[in-house]
Amino acid sequence: MNAVRKTASYDGAVILGQLRDAITRYVILPSEDAAIGVALWIAASHAQAAWAHAPRLVIRAPEKRCGKSRLLDIVEGTCHNPLITVNASPAAVYRAIGSDNPPTLLVDEADTIFGGKNAEANEDLRGLLNAGHQRNRPAIRWDSNTRRLETIPTFAMAALAGIGAMPDTIEDRAVVIRMRRRAPGETVAPFRHRRDRPALAAIAADLSGWLGGHLPELEKAEPVMPLEDRAADTWEPLIATADLAAARWPSLARAAALALTADHDQAAAISDRIRLLADCRAAFGDAEALPTKTLLARLCDDPEAPWSDDGPGKLTANKLGGMLAEYDIRSANISFARPTGRAKGYYRVDFADAWHRYCPIREGVPYPPYTPYSEDPLPSSQAESSLYGAEAPYGASRTPPASRTGQKPAPACTDTTAGTACTAGTATPRRLEVIDGGAA
Repeated sequence: MNAVRKTASYDGAVILGQLRDAITRYVILPSEDAAIGVALWIAASHAQAAWAHAPRLVIRAPEKRCGKSRLLDIVEGTCHNPLITVNASPAAVYRAIGSDNPPTLLVDEADTIFGGKNAEANEDLRGLLNAGHQRNRPAIRWDSNTRRLETIPTFAMAALAGIGAMPDTIEDRAVVIRMRRRAPGETVAPFRHRRDRPALAAIAADLSGWLGGHLPELEKAEPVMPLEDRAADTWEPLIATADLAAARWPSLARAAALALTADHDQAAAISDRIRLLADCRAAFGDAEALPTKTLLARLCDDPEAPWSDDGPGKLTANKLGGMLAEYDIRSANISFARPTGRAKGYYRVDFADAWHRYCPIREGVPYPPYTPYSEDPLPSSQAESSLYGAEAPYGASRTPPASRTGQKPAPACTDTTAGTACTAGTATPRRLEVIDGGAA
């Protein structure tokens, strides 16, 4: 493999093509998008002085012998000023990257650092990697020798390779490559450090010469992004690099950004609280309200859900209330149809805002209509009492759930089983036209 070197100028598209070919020569990647993503991440490391964010590269595999360490070898041979390690103390990393021109940090066997019993001991390192994703997020340490505060820069690009997922806060800031073992018939060239490293070093030199001459331009770049929020922050350096190279690279970069982000989002483990919100939506069905006991029973009915555990981790009414309170969802005293009667429960309308913000709308799953906040006048104190009862939990908002989501309070109704008005502990009638008492 011969690298094409130019003395007067550099053709960025050609150099990126050579880099992509070098990667796929030695490693079987899961897709063409993955090869594009890795090539652009390596190239962007040579211009990190221009970036506001330092994207991480996560190379993860389900088992051994999936090529993750070999891919890290190619990254090490072609990225900017690599600093590779299989274990490092936070103090050593701080000192290594604490400069205006930091190295590219490469961590192999990262699962041994962040997995199992070692995870808690390496929280400082995880925090460093999270903070270093963005400029101007220094670490502050007390120097006992000088008796002064020491400000240490954390900004640096970093790649991590390991078995299994990395901490979700790191993957959320990363281009994630999900490696897999080679299938029968798939072949790659053997990599020999002494023989093959010079060709990789030549590509690295070309990348540095090309991008180093465009740092002011790259610093001002505002590429059109196909992504939003943190994913856009992570991919912006890569797409700016592709736009500078021109030719087919701008379209290839944006397609890779969409594909790899969607692949990661689909495979990512959602938090227990978001899983709980989604499961509550399924448990409600079309019901306007559910007793807490019924909601718990339906949540625990799924044997694969984390709530079905009968041991110490069993979901209780208290745990349910604590998890839902993070989304401003609280139980109320509600009058249900007989035989349930008056009991603690949850209104469906209270979940609408959280479902809208945190849970994707899935076809075929009941979803409540969402209405933004409106300036409807608040009900009277009597109506508030009828919604929450006299025993509203300490710190609970006294604003009725329906008003918080901009929906009108449900009209009064009649308990048809008795022919009398339903109340929730006050003289103000309150009816829920579709109340599912369930199996209390």
